[in-house]
Amino acid sequence: MSEKLTATPGQTIGPFYGYALPYEKGGELIAPGLPGAVRLQGTVTDGAGDPIPDALLEIWQADADGNIPQRAGSLVRDGYTFTGWGRTAVDNSGNYTFTTVNPGPAEEGSAPFISVVIFARGLLNKLHTRMYLPEDQDALARDPLLSSLPRDRRRTLIATREADGGLRWNIRLQGADETVFLSFPGA
Repeated sequence: MSEKLTATPGQTIGPFYGYALPYEKGGELIAPGLPGAVRLQGTVTDGAGDPIPDALLEIWQADADGNIPQRAGSLVRDGYTFTGWGRTAVDNSGNYTFTTVNPGPAEEGSAPFISVVIFARGLLNKLHTRMYLPEDQDALARDPLLSSLPRDRRRTLIATREADGGLRWNIRLQGADETVFLSFPGA
């Protein structure tokens, strides 16, 4: 075939996926209470700031040492094997929770981050973004993606550390303080 094919847009996926795609312990990349376990939580809202009750989030991340896991078993959680991937639905108030580890930087000079994909009613295609850890200000300033953004938009990608060591990161799909979303041309 000499003709190059282009990607076609996805179809509206909701709201059925909220019960069809989540699976038992999908939001537990590591069992709660294990050494190094942290809670990543937040709320997904629309342009008016109202919670979206039927979104689905997936995360991909490096382990605490910055290594990208290449292990099978993401859909069968054993409570010990960290695969770096998770999926969870938001609750009726738009809240989500993952139990994971603080990722290490996957590349020299970059800040530690978690890749996030959002699926929601009315979206023809999923949205891609990143959530960065807040601590290393020098790494955040040097990160290639963050440094390519206007300063006032960078903060939408940086989580806050809670008193218990967990992370809070809210996702806004439109409007004021809209989360920065990434584009992958040709994909």
